[in-house]
Amino acid sequence: MPRFSVIVPARGVQGFLRACLDSVLEQSHRDVELIAVDDCSADATGAIIDEYARRDPRLTALHLRRPSGAGPSRNAGAALAAGDYLLFLDGDDTLAPGALAAADARLRACGEPDVLVWDHERMDVWERRRPSGDGAFLAEAGDTVFDAARRPGVLGVEPAAWNRAVRRDHWTGRGLTFADGPYEDVPYAYASLLTAARVAALDRVCVTWRERRRGSAATTPGRHHFVAVERYEELFARLEGLLPGGAHGPGEQAPDDGGLPLLTVLHTGMTTRLLAILDDPDRIVPADRAAFFRAASRCIRRHRPDGAPLPAALRSYRAYRSLHGAQVLRREVARELRDRGEAAARTAFRNYYGLRLHAPLDADLVLYGARGNRAVTGNPYAVDRKAREIAPQLHGVWAVHADAVDAVPAGADHVTVGSRRYWELLARATYLVTDGDFPGAAGRPGQICLQTHQGTPIKATGLDSHRYPGNPAGPGPGRVLEHADQWDYCLSANQHSSEIWERAHPSSYETLATGFPRNDRYATATAADVRAVRAALGVRTGATAVLYAPTHRDHRGGAVPPLDVARLAAALGPRFQLLVRAHPYTARPHRGVPDPRTATLQEAGAVLDVSGHPHIEDLCLAADALLCDFSSVLFDYANLDRPIVVHTADWDAFRLTRGVYVDLLSGRPGDTPGVLAQDEAAIAGAFHSGRWDGPAAASLRAAFRDRFCQYDDGLAAERVVRRVLLGEDDLLPLLPPGERRVAPSPRAAERAVDRQDGARRTLTGPGAVVG
Repeated sequence: MPRFSVIVPARGVQGFLRACLDSVLEQSHRDVELIAVDDCSADATGAIIDEYARRDPRLTALHLRRPSGAGPSRNAGAALAAGDYLLFLDGDDTLAPGALAAADARLRACGEPDVLVWDHERMDVWERRRPSGDGAFLAEAGDTVFDAARRPGVLGVEPAAWNRAVRRDHWTGRGLTFADGPYEDVPYAYASLLTAARVAALDRVCVTWRERRRGSAATTPGRHHFVAVERYEELFARLEGLLPGGAHGPGEQAPDDGGLPLLTVLHTGMTTRLLAILDDPDRIVPADRAAFFRAASRCIRRHRPDGAPLPAALRSYRAYRSLHGAQVLRREVARELRDRGEAAARTAFRNYYGLRLHAPLDADLVLYGARGNRAVTGNPYAVDRKAREIAPQLHGVWAVHADAVDAVPAGADHVTVGSRRYWELLARATYLVTDGDFPGAAGRPGQICLQTHQGTPIKATGLDSHRYPGNPAGPGPGRVLEHADQWDYCLSANQHSSEIWERAHPSSYETLATGFPRNDRYATATAADVRAVRAALGVRTGATAVLYAPTHRDHRGGAVPPLDVARLAAALGPRFQLLVRAHPYTARPHRGVPDPRTATLQEAGAVLDVSGHPHIEDLCLAADALLCDFSSVLFDYANLDRPIVVHTADWDAFRLTRGVYVDLLSGRPGDTPGVLAQDEAAIAGAFHSGRWDGPAAASLRAAFRDRFCQYDDGLAAERVVRRVLLGEDDLLPLLPPGERRVAPSPRAAERAVDRQDGARRTLTGPGAVVG
């Protein structure tokens, strides 16, 4: 029998669940069973639970057959529990290191009490931590063992599921359960203490409670918050059964600690919480405030013990508004101004934009943007091409800065960012498709914003990036959230990305498991396409083309590649050609101008500067292998099932200054995509020895591809156009891995033309029959 059973209800928490489960399974106290309950999640929550269950036998996966809510999910998990004590932890919260060891020690020292309460901290989306407010009581309680009548202050502890351990015999013997619906933990929190003969306290932060911006009942305004009043009505109605002398028995006797009587503490806690809900604009909208006040006021008055004070704000709604309304009004005005953002423009054109936001939307207008609105490429470009094919009634326009107009393909409609027409289209387009953002965009009802992203994240992104000193100059945390709040959909190529988007860009958008549209080309390209791309780039027939695509390094200045290209080209020898593609952030201002360090090699054809090519998909198709470091192109190139060599020289500096999500150097399948090499000599040695394409590299590459090319099946662009631009209800199903096509390798493409030439010579040679 385990010492602790930790029950984790989980629904729609794929971005946070791993941290939650790890915080339990990595506790120093190992005598624990973890019961994770998947409440019919639409995301990868259930898959994550199953993954952990396969890895650790202490975790039991429970998948509910129908959506039930947090309360019934906890009850279902508790029914399977075998531990001495039950703990409940939400799927987006974490257990502090050493918490179980500390709890076990206190429980033993106190003679196995019915309930042990402990402290917690609150963490917001910026990971700022605040104390709970329960510390004073927990410290004062010390090592004593008590019940609620002798120490009523325990009822002032946060009425939550996750700040206590309950003896399983107490849970079953007293018939404790969680309610169904919002505020489900209120009855349990109080009943667990009121029915306990022996309670102990632990003055230690054992849980980090995460404040979510979106995605929970607590952060969604609506009348479901009226249930809080009902929960307290139910609690006071049950006091007859919970207290030995009923609602008017020992509950009003003087407590041992000289504090307030039990019922007064209960009533004060209820009053404080209901007024906090009333004051919270994220819960009670202005139109419902008077009705909630009346319901809460009736409940508070009805159950007020004799002699208990009544807050002045509850004398009347007018009194409440005069005392509290000014604060609420100030918050709402500030929110309104913030939401308007740049729509409250400072320039004439932005004022014009504000006016045009009231004009009708153009149902067929799509505004596209990519790479900071300085390119026509990537996922937005692939969506645009597919929309022209299957939704020709839509009119696409590309937003580009004035210095990037040359990037627009011939025949494509475009608009200059900041121009009068730009503000007109930004206001009236029904669809905004971008891998970044549109300057000045405020969003409007009916407008649909699709965030395609620029790739699978390896570097810390969004809110995560601000923990690291190498974070590039860009939007601060506030702007990250403002941007995410404008998205209606975002795209993902794998479960890894979906989890990170939810955590690092928290908002209410829907993540679509579509694959990346730009990666469709890796499934649809033919042998003729591969040959044509190589010929256009100047790749010699029979040469082994190696695409070198280093990432941008925030901790290093300049645009010089980390590797010495001249030294590497010489070490590789004449059988190889290096295709050097600088990162878009560090490419030379005038692309196509030869780098002086490699000018001679470029003239000889040993090195090809392909930094100016607009579509990296073409460069990948042309390459026999990828030489990369820590760029997201690793994940895209894996679709081709071609060799990958990773340059690792400055991994530690990059990891510490920029933050990473994948340990490329671990050597574990799924983390490492191929051969690792420290310098030019090691890279050349990997190619000359054959290790670059050997069995070990192929095995690593297959696992990496399985993990990160999960949704890329060649149909991503069509999936996106149908779901987002045409409004179809369901996504096209993903093709099974065995049915997915992969573009032929350069060697296969060359063999194909050789076979065609051979067949042609057979038909026209001596003895051939020509009709």
